[in-house]
Amino acid sequence: MIVAASSRCFSNIPLSAALQRLVDLEYTAVEIMIHELGGHLKPSEVAADLDQAIQVCRQTHRLTPVAYSVDIEAPEEEYYTQFAACCKLSKATKVVTVVVPAAELGTPFNAEVERLRELVAIGSVEGVLVGLLTEAGRMTQDPATAVVLCNNVKGLGITLDPSQYICGPHGGASFEQVMKYVLHLRLRDTTKERLQVRIGQGEVEYGRLVTQLNKFHYNRALCVDILPAPDADQAAEMRKMRLLLESLI
Repeated sequence: MIVAASSRCFSNIPLSAALQRLVDLEYTAVEIMIHELGGHLKPSEVAADLDQAIQVCRQTHRLTPVAYSVDIEAPEEEYYTQFAACCKLSKATKVVTVVVPAAELGTPFNAEVERLRELVAIGSVEGVLVGLLTEAGRMTQDPATAVVLCNNVKGLGITLDPSQYICGPHGGASFEQVMKYVLHLRLRDTTKERLQVRIGQGEVEYGRLVTQLNKFHYNRALCVDILPAPDADQAAEMRKMRLLLESLI
């Protein structure tokens, strides 16, 4: 396992500056957010000029990109075109994991299975693995449903955000059943009442998570995903989390 951080830990500054901050905090790997809304890059920009996107994502200040988070806002045909472009970007920059959000609650199950099958098929052409994000308000807010989706879509994996199962409707109950599907992991500290609290004030059992993942030979990133907060020193929180995770691996 390696310790990484998401670029949105410094979402309020440009990508190059965010990457430099991570280097200054002694991180060595990064997950880059390619979101149409609020990302450091936009999927529409990647599709419009793939070569430029590749150039941007190769200038990482010695950080190793370990995942791209892709969130597309486009009609169906254009949606798949933009996703294919992001997969080409992944291949060109030697990134294996692409994180995607699940459909919102209320989406027909069969429609979501069809969408995910198409994404996995597009990804497989470029040697990319699709990791479906666990998230409250979406179909993966229930671990059992996340597992059923993986069982119905061959090759689909999970991007596990434990905070969503601790603070969300799942209420901190066990989510061990998703562990064998985990391709990527996002971490912050969390309580049942607040999605993000200062490191050490929450209920995330980092050591237990690492032990559970080790059972399934997980050897990918432990990605710090702490959003900037007005009541916390972001650099200090990022440094504490890095040291904590490094002590576990």
